[in-house]
Amino acid sequence: MADRVGAERLVGMKRNPLIRGLAATLAAATLLSVTAAPAAFAAGSGAVSQPAAGARTPLPPLNPAALQAAIAGLPNADETGALLQVRGSAGAWAGTSGTADLKTGAPVPADAHFRIGSITKTFTAVLVLQLAAQHRVDLDAPVQRYLPGLLPAGYPPITVAQLLNHTSGLPGVDLPDDPQWTFDHRYTVFTPEQVLATAFRHPIVFAPGSAQQYTNTSYLVAGLLVEKLTGRPYADVMRDQVIRPLGLRETSVPGNNPELPAPYAHGYLAVNGQLVDLTRMNQSIPWAAGEMISTAADLDTFLTALFRGQLLPAPQLARMFTVPGVKMFGTDQDAYYSQGLMTSTVNGITVWGKTGTRYGYTNGVWATRDLKRRADNWRQLHLEGNRGPARDRGEDRGRDHPVRLRSR
Repeated sequence: MADRVGAERLVGMKRNPLIRGLAATLAAATLLSVTAAPAAFAAGSGAVSQPAAGARTPLPPLNPAALQAAIAGLPNADETGALLQVRGSAGAWAGTSGTADLKTGAPVPADAHFRIGSITKTFTAVLVLQLAAQHRVDLDAPVQRYLPGLLPAGYPPITVAQLLNHTSGLPGVDLPDDPQWTFDHRYTVFTPEQVLATAFRHPIVFAPGSAQQYTNTSYLVAGLLVEKLTGRPYADVMRDQVIRPLGLRETSVPGNNPELPAPYAHGYLAVNGQLVDLTRMNQSIPWAAGEMISTAADLDTFLTALFRGQLLPAPQLARMFTVPGVKMFGTDQDAYYSQGLMTSTVNGITVWGKTGTRYGYTNGVWATRDLKRRADNWRQLHLEGNRGPARDRGEDRGRDHPVRLRSR
């Protein structure tokens, strides 16, 4: 196998089971100036709490030593490098750790490009909500009205809003979770319809609107909806409606281009006791659910503009800060995804944002609603392979999806 990295010492140690939820943990740590917030964001903890009405806990002062400690000790068995940036009127801090390239030992650049994974969903939700503001789509109408024949005939009506807040009940994408398959298909181009077909061979998971379960499937459908309503490619709409108006010069929709713009930090995948460089990889599988590239600075610009109402009118923006009153499917945990964002309350402070993971990278962007404290972080995470049947790769892999899918 080509592109292997001589770093067996980094993958020979026992892997921390919480590492897959580290993007969210680190985001909370950055926002709240503590070294960790495991009760709120630890992988699989099921302890993500909802915003308390009227909660007004003062922001703590920044603790630079704690923030630096949160990214210290890299590279290690699970990660190669990390970047943390905190902004806002309540204080600012920035730091990096580890290396961008195991072969050269180059430091992590503060302006590194990275694959933002499921943070793409926030961008996609903005496009759909913009179309709603233009009265080109009814969020409470079934998506079958706009995309006839896409969903299986036996599926019940699913509204556009249910796509955006993960209450659609659609099954997850069903692709092999084998690292060798991932490596071998890193340049393979898939259409959204081909990826969706792997999900649609399964029955609906629950009655739409009755529960919440995170999947890429809903946002692949949302991307096709954007194309159908505009008559234009998804990437072109994103560039014209979000990227260019905000001046996001370092943000891109790569399409079938496997490259990352320089500067960047390499992404690695752990395969059979070795690290494989997976920096160059086609992103056609996640597409509108997870394909975009950006930088910490650009993500901060995007989130700030979004929260300030520069991208959406007030009625549509309010939907991004409204969590449906249902439970996570198969649990007694309250839902925590809105239409394009996710939320948690940690130590009395409510934050909104999004996490994302692609092979080699895990990241998050978070802010208080008033933007007094904002955080962007990414880490080069060595995702484990050889883990059996696939689950929908919608979110940080610490999030457990109750429905197990079969490998092909």
